[in-house]
Amino acid sequence: MNHSIYSADRTTHLKIVVVALVAGILVAGFGISTRTIASDDVQTARVIKTGKPVAVTSSGASVVR
Repeated sequence: MNHSIYSADRTTHLKIVVVALVAGILVAGFGISTRTIASDDVQTARVIKTGKPVAVTSSGASVVR
């Protein structure tokens, strides 16, 4: 058994890539399945009404207390 990734042969590298790919597909599938279950609620649009205008000013000087 070779314990170094630098001196590993081609089949070892292929095994690592396949395991990483399968793990990534499983994580993505789990995320997609939980997202579709949680999004069964009907989403409604929220209306934000404007209020009075606000003036924001800055003197540019720093205050030291």
